[in-house]
Amino acid sequence: MQAATALRGRKADSGQTTGRRLGHLLLVPTALWTVAFFLIPLILITVFSFGTENLITFNVDFGWTVSNYAAFGSALYVSTLLRSLALSLGTTAACALLGFPLAFFISRQRPRAQRALLACVIVPFWTSFLVRTYSWVNLLQTDGPIDRLAFGITGHHLQILYSPASIAIGMTYSYLPLMVLPIYVALERINPDLYAAAADLGARPWRQFRRVVFPLARPGLIAGIIIVGVPAMGEYVIPEILGGGKTLMVGNIIVGQYLDVGDYPFGSALAVSLMVILLAMLFALRRVQPAVEPR
Repeated sequence: MQAATALRGRKADSGQTTGRRLGHLLLVPTALWTVAFFLIPLILITVFSFGTENLITFNVDFGWTVSNYAAFGSALYVSTLLRSLALSLGTTAACALLGFPLAFFISRQRPRAQRALLACVIVPFWTSFLVRTYSWVNLLQTDGPIDRLAFGITGHHLQILYSPASIAIGMTYSYLPLMVLPIYVALERINPDLYAAAADLGARPWRQFRRVVFPLARPGLIAGIIIVGVPAMGEYVIPEILGGGKTLMVGNIIVGQYLDVGDYPFGSALAVSLMVILLAMLFALRRVQPAVEPR
């Protein structure tokens, strides 16, 4: 009996070892892809950020200077960074305020209705991103549908297009599904009996939300904040189209340094600085997360 038990134990250990080896082999393609298309370009950008642009030969001289990072502290770039930060935070907050109720409503429906509502959220975004962004130009322009509606109500034109407001609207529209989906996944996993139990214990709807719904949905909300906030901070296409070149974000300046000016070192320094700022914000969010535990 003891010999049979030991034999089964050795077979189980052998099976676990084989499974781990297989898992490691399956990670090889992902690791190679990450190294080739993420790690190596990141290293190259970092190296370029410490170089200087030779205005005679138009080549990069690697003198390992920090002048590119010092130039980032000028008033022009600081104001652009603050504008990008404000638009990113505003877009993330708007997506959270709009996406949480929508995700909660979808999660409380029957399975067939949930699938239909999720399709309504996702299917419109199967069209081209550029087409959807340019459509907002027609909606927000003077004498457009929204402007005519506002003029009929207030008697004044809105003048929204090519302003930070139009960029915020376009970004909120584009990133809203990325906030709804992770929150919905977290809410859909909540056992419905918890709502009934909270009601039986005398909890009113707001208290149910604060003590039951929000704590269980917080991981999805945090995932949505990261998924929306990070790309919104470096957004380029929406400010280029809806900003009309008048309202710039950090992404527009980085692209301009690479494609228009040809100053690769300074563009790389801007990109590295933006990445460091985003990493600092993510770590701060991670540190703050335990502090928002409901009492």
